[in-house]
Amino acid sequence: MTYPAHRLSIAPMMDWTDRHCRYLHRLMSRRALLYTEMVTAPALVRGGARHLLRYSPAEHPVAVQLGGSDPAELADATAICCEEGYDEVNLNVGCPSDRVQSGCFGAVLMERPALVADCVAAMIKASSVEVTVKCRIGVDNQNPDKVLPDFLARVRDAGARRVQIHARKAWLQGLSPKENRNIPPLNYALVFKMKDAFQDLDISINGGISSLAQAKEMLAAGLDGVMIGRATYHTPSDILLDVDREIFGEITHKSAHQVVREMRPYIDAHIAEGGKLMSVSRHMLGLFAGRPGARGWRRMLSENGHRAGADWGLIEQALDCVEEFPESAATTA
Repeated sequence: MTYPAHRLSIAPMMDWTDRHCRYLHRLMSRRALLYTEMVTAPALVRGGARHLLRYSPAEHPVAVQLGGSDPAELADATAICCEEGYDEVNLNVGCPSDRVQSGCFGAVLMERPALVADCVAAMIKASSVEVTVKCRIGVDNQNPDKVLPDFLARVRDAGARRVQIHARKAWLQGLSPKENRNIPPLNYALVFKMKDAFQDLDISINGGISSLAQAKEMLAAGLDGVMIGRATYHTPSDILLDVDREIFGEITHKSAHQVVREMRPYIDAHIAEGGKLMSVSRHMLGLFAGRPGARGWRRMLSENGHRAGADWGLIEQALDCVEEFPESAATTA
């Protein structure tokens, strides 16, 4: 059986899932769906910031996440993203940061479902690829059991066929963006309830999922996809080196050492273009998490990656800190 890429996706994470991070993650998994950081529609349409959409062709399948609340502007931004060759355009209705609220987009839009529906309809009309929506179960004092079904019905009626639900409320008043990632309680049961109620929607779950075992349980219970965020960043080898086999049924596997070595052409090209090693290596710090030598690997890169002249040679030195062995033999560092 061939499974769609969104069966397991990596969540869009601001300041983290940039093009360097995505290239690394693609080397670790051929199949998982990658997402960009959120890019605002005003930056693309009014600011002409197409450089924010830069990516490597190797990243496919890759989706771009847009932030905005003006239907016409989001439609124009969607058209730009399609021109750039993205495989999906996603609307952010989940980010709780202050700067997002001030622009009237992100999680605050959970309070304006009719506007979200207008945005989705405009984006779909302008798009040559699938338009999806990532949302929360509600915000502040909203009752998720009431607002989420109404929200999903509206985006479905606007033409969306796939949504990703972060199974937490966002508290726009009183909690920081960081606190919003772990303090509001998870409500997985509500997401499953929504799948039962909206059989015509493809629903992925996000929030608090930190292992492939958890992901497989969610899929086996009837959800269409699982989106994992911070675990794929802090412990990428535990998730992404096995995802093609465990989630997509492919007989492929790499070691973390192999992935590091495969990064060399990319790193060399980046530095040749005037880039800094740390721009790439900062995403590699967690590659050996939980394995002997991980501390030395992290220290070598974090203390020296920013230095003038730092290049592939530093990666080689750091790699010497970590003994190569079969991944199944890994033990806690």
